[in-house]
Amino acid sequence: MIKHSLFEHSGFARKSLYIVLLALGGCTSEDKVRSEAQAFLDQYTTEYVKRYTASSEAQWSANTRIVAGDSTNAKAVEKTGQAFADFTGSDENIEKAQSFLDKKDKLTDLQVRQLQKIMYIAANNPVTITDVVKKRIKAENAQVERLYGFDFKIDGKTVSTNQIDDILKNESRLDHRLKAWNASKEVGKTLKGGLTELRDLRNQTVQALGFKDYFGYQVSDYGMESDQMIALIKKINNQLRPLYRELHTYARYELAKRYGVKEVPDYIPAHWLPNRWGQDWSSIVSVKGMNTDSVLKTKPAEWIVKDAEALYQSLGYPALPSAFWQKSSLYPLAPGTAYKKNNHASAWHMDLQNDVRSLMSVEPNAEWYETANHELGHIYYYMTYTNKDVPPLLREGANRAFHEAMGSLMGLASQQKPYLESKGIIPKGTSTDQIQGLLKEALNYVVFIPFSAGTMTEFEKQLYADKLPQNQYNKAWWELSRKYQGIIAPQQRGEEYCDAATKTHINDDPAQYYDYALSFVILFQLHDHIAKKILHQDPHATNYYGNKEVGKFLQGIMRQGATKDWDSILKEETGSGLSAKPMVDYFEPLLKWLKQQNKGRKYTLSESI
Repeated sequence: MIKHSLFEHSGFARKSLYIVLLALGGCTSEDKVRSEAQAFLDQYTTEYVKRYTASSEAQWSANTRIVAGDSTNAKAVEKTGQAFADFTGSDENIEKAQSFLDKKDKLTDLQVRQLQKIMYIAANNPVTITDVVKKRIKAENAQVERLYGFDFKIDGKTVSTNQIDDILKNESRLDHRLKAWNASKEVGKTLKGGLTELRDLRNQTVQALGFKDYFGYQVSDYGMESDQMIALIKKINNQLRPLYRELHTYARYELAKRYGVKEVPDYIPAHWLPNRWGQDWSSIVSVKGMNTDSVLKTKPAEWIVKDAEALYQSLGYPALPSAFWQKSSLYPLAPGTAYKKNNHASAWHMDLQNDVRSLMSVEPNAEWYETANHELGHIYYYMTYTNKDVPPLLREGANRAFHEAMGSLMGLASQQKPYLESKGIIPKGTSTDQIQGLLKEALNYVVFIPFSAGTMTEFEKQLYADKLPQNQYNKAWWELSRKYQGIIAPQQRGEEYCDAATKTHINDDPAQYYDYALSFVILFQLHDHIAKKILHQDPHATNYYGNKEVGKFLQGIMRQGATKDWDSILKEETGSGLSAKPMVDYFEPLLKWLKQQNKGRKYTLSESI
């Protein structure tokens, strides 16, 4: 079945035609090069999919069944990861791909893109430095085991990360909040040495094929240089800085009032916030009439995911395959289970074909309701670009940010008042305060930008490109947190800690967190287009449900995968290149309101970065 699918979309018919032309002596040199290149791509793709699938299965097991002291999964991940690396980084494949790229003027654009992807993947696994690649794979697996197998404790009692998050969202006693926040950071101590080892190994790996460092390697997937990416995210930060500065000032004063602190601090102590990294403050605000938890908590967890599927189906997408429900890990493990799982939500395209899965720990609440809608955005993206016109090597988002944008877009759509009313999650005709609703959204979307495009991106640039010394990790992390987010540690945090490494992406999804910042910009561009050009509704009050034109628009983007330049897709579909203006415009009414609320208050953040 896989073979048939691969030949069907790989241009097998075209290749056969080329062979006939060759036999007849009527083939041009261009035809000959294209035929040879396609033969190589077909052969490479078949083996690539086979090894990719084996590696995915091993990683899935390692993330869904973590047993302390059991190295079975780690060995499987290492073995399959090494097999994948041996193939993708082989001298033969690199040389062949490069030889065809040297004649790219005679190839189709689709062939060139696939060959460039082969070279990009190879740079992470070059066989010329096999020992380094093996060490990196082993170090990555060990780091993941330390991270996801960690036993979090408060007052000596084991707690889950979900329980820590609940405390940070709901607890009003600062001493209890501090205990939970401190507990969440203990894992960093076990990860610091491993992070340094990974930094060095990742840099060495990509340097073998000419990249300066791992940060630059990751950025290159956008067709950009590191300094171009840094300039782009700085521009986005500065476009949203006036609004973030107002939000920061407002939050300082409101939180001080909530916790009974008379002297308002210049910077927000990290344990005051409802998120372990200060990346989402939305639970600070409760919007009257929009308390979806009161209804959602009465539902079974299974309903949360099925309801998300129903939104996509209403737009014209198919039902999720039965294998999705059979193979995914969607809910928390039962108390007393002899193993752990990774509780970080993620979506998996196991075989680049039809095996799609999600890893979540869904509970019936507002946060997981939005998350389920988000994660299915990834799943439906996988399903949509799995078609005969998109070769497996290009079955990914137009860029990495597009994937996140699609998920976040549907997360936003699932939180809009008219949609929630239509689903019966809030009563129809519910009276709500639009400004409070915007404030809650801004404390999610806008607050995230300084973290993603600031603290995280700058830290990883310093880590990989500037070779930040290990004895300065925590100092650098908190300096960046203060500069971009206006957040400080609750107490002195020495270099025995590694608070950056408590964020999962630092360890196992490295040097690409700017994807999420760019995804929010794209998200608001897409939402603005849908609201104004398709639905003809106020962008603040939309209901996507049942609109097949919305589905057609989204599927038109998804179906292309990475077969075209990402910026051209954005321009073709929305009429504009990447721009934060729709996001700024969306929150304009809130900015005016915040300025009134903050009159006479002290501003402590700089006006620009």
